[in-house]
Amino acid sequence: MKFTPDARPERWLGSLALTIIALISLGNVITRYFIGGSLAFTEEFSVFLLVVLTFAVAAVALRRNGHIRIGMLERALPSGLRRVLILFQTVCGAIVLGLITWYGAKLTWEEYQWGSLSPGLGLPQWWYLLWLPLLSAAMLVRLMQQARDRLSGRLTDEP
Repeated sequence: MKFTPDARPERWLGSLALTIIALISLGNVITRYFIGGSLAFTEEFSVFLLVVLTFAVAAVALRRNGHIRIGMLERALPSGLRRVLILFQTVCGAIVLGLITWYGAKLTWEEYQWGSLSPGLGLPQWWYLLWLPLLSAAMLVRLMQQARDRLSGRLTDEP
């Protein structure tokens, strides 16, 4: 039986975000056709949902070892050096995702404290920003799972 890693919560979240974006866009097109104007909230929600979609799908790609990278070097290296390269990649990715999570959480907290409102609908800005640290933390978890599976040989980079 072949090992197939999964990131079900992120997959569902990404699917839901994409479905809502499609419905909002369809509703906006229909509204424009019939009344000649657009719905005011569609752009703000669509941009927010697109960010959620991007981070959710990136977490799924991390878990499934589907991110684009040049595997030729990895395949050419002997086992010991390959493990060092995988660890180096994981550390670099963890640093970036850790910084995004930290500063995203900090920004979300500041927006909450300041009571900032979104420009289009006047909703609290932190509602939108909260997803940045949550989903980057999910990506960090998926990165660690991917590294564990790659180092143990459960995931390969063979084309």
